[in-house]
Amino acid sequence: MTDPSNNSTASWRFHVVWAGLLCLAVLLIARLLGLQVLESERGREFLLEQGDRRAVRTEQIVAHRGMIADRNGEPLAISTPVVSVWADPTILSQHLDSLPMLSTVIGIDQSVFQARVKRMAKRRFIYLRRHLTPVDADRVKALKVPGVYFQQEYKRYYPAGEVAAHIVGFTNIDDKGQEGLELTYDGHLNGVPGKKRILKDLHGSLIRELDQIQPAKPGENLYLSIDLRVQYVAYKALKKAIKLHHASSGSVVVLDSRTGELLAAANQPSFNPNNRNRLDPAALRNRVVTDVFEPGSTVKPLTIVAALESGKFTPDTMINTSPGHIRVGKKTLLDPVNYGTIDVSKIIKKSSQVGTTKIALQLEPEVVRNVFYKAGLGQATGTGFPGEGVGVLPNHRRWSDIERATFSFGYGLSVTPLQLAQSYTVFANHGVKKPVSLLRRDTGVEGVAVTSPKVADDILTMMQSVTEKGGTGTRAAVKGYSVAGKSGTAHKAARGGYSENEYTAVFAGLAPVSDPRIIVVVVVNDPKAGQHYGGQVSAPVFADVVENTLGLLGSSPDQIGDYKPAQLMAGRI
Repeated sequence: MTDPSNNSTASWRFHVVWAGLLCLAVLLIARLLGLQVLESERGREFLLEQGDRRAVRTEQIVAHRGMIADRNGEPLAISTPVVSVWADPTILSQHLDSLPMLSTVIGIDQSVFQARVKRMAKRRFIYLRRHLTPVDADRVKALKVPGVYFQQEYKRYYPAGEVAAHIVGFTNIDDKGQEGLELTYDGHLNGVPGKKRILKDLHGSLIRELDQIQPAKPGENLYLSIDLRVQYVAYKALKKAIKLHHASSGSVVVLDSRTGELLAAANQPSFNPNNRNRLDPAALRNRVVTDVFEPGSTVKPLTIVAALESGKFTPDTMINTSPGHIRVGKKTLLDPVNYGTIDVSKIIKKSSQVGTTKIALQLEPEVVRNVFYKAGLGQATGTGFPGEGVGVLPNHRRWSDIERATFSFGYGLSVTPLQLAQSYTVFANHGVKKPVSLLRRDTGVEGVAVTSPKVADDILTMMQSVTEKGGTGTRAAVKGYSVAGKSGTAHKAARGGYSENEYTAVFAGLAPVSDPRIIVVVVVNDPKAGQHYGGQVSAPVFADVVENTLGLLGSSPDQIGDYKPAQLMAGRI
């Protein structure tokens, strides 16, 4: 028989529970009404803020990196839009059945991909693929794999490829400058990222963009002094010579002699900045600006500047070079043949070691060194290029006779190709050295006087004879244009002295002599195949570059037949 008291207790408990639930419901409704209707504006803002914290995110808007262009506006480095794919492994690891199709579309080995996702299952971020084209990114988006997201980015592209790689440099995968002018002017090229608000669901998937907090500010464009047309000319001529002479490396510099602007800086070996998968670190060097070498006889014109300034010599001063060699200390310095008694002009034309030595030994060594220094050797060119070489210009407390002699014809000091080219602006501008620039100059630039106009012009006339019949640089001659220059051949330094069979072949000069427009320096390291002299190896490259460059720049021929520029200018024909 059922106890009535038990039924009463159960009924009482039921009503208590029911009343409690009813009270909770009433309190919940009251709270909701209070929050939605009765609460203050401040309370509602608080609730909205709490909701936004769970669903609204602030994301960065990637800024467009500025373009690098040549002096005529031709692009050398541009940024193109790409999409990077990333994932939240905590979500993606729960959808392993989607991995085979995803790995196929983004081009990742399926087994490797699956193992990676499992290994990183507790992480919240991994990149799946960087820098996909928008088309490829759309293929990934179409899969609608949970936990996979997309990020707008930019990828750097270099239209000129390896032709201008050394001067332009490159960026890393995050679009930050790593080499060359990309690194030097990274702050200038970089933009300022913007900010935007977006709405995401509980899984982190984008629902929609809400608004833009701050627009992205694109980076500034950079206009180089480089003329891409001239750069192609220099690059092609150098590459051909390196192959022909089986040389290890080389450089070509082309300067605007009036403004000091660098029109071309070609190097071998080179690299493709658009594909650096098998990059040789040695190929990264912009040898024009960073590498140093002993310039050999190409500095003899500067030695003769010191001689003429001393008042002890004139272009017509006779020097006895017989019997074709001279003993200095324990060394014997040789000329190819016995030139006998020749004037100072012919010492340059024939590149006489004996004649240069006899002149140098009559000058104080500091006099020659000071001319070298004023012409820009032994000091930075001030381009700001990463790793810019300064070279070595010794300043001994006491100079031995052999040091004085070899220094005068380019041993015992080192220069960069760009420094050597700058020093020749002295001869192109009547004694005034021009500062060099890797950026386009829209206004004229002042120079620094190194020597008198008469001395500079006298040396220029001597250097013109080098490219004429009987000179050491006849292969540098260019039909229709007057050319002045100097060849140089230096033994390469080796342990304990100098190598007997390794050379640096150099030719430096300018054209046209009547109104100098360009300065060209060609350096070829360790040429083989039976030829190693600057007049044999580098002079033809010089002629090729000069002829094509003057044509591109619209410089009119100044030489007709055997007549020299001075005769043309004087109206003698």
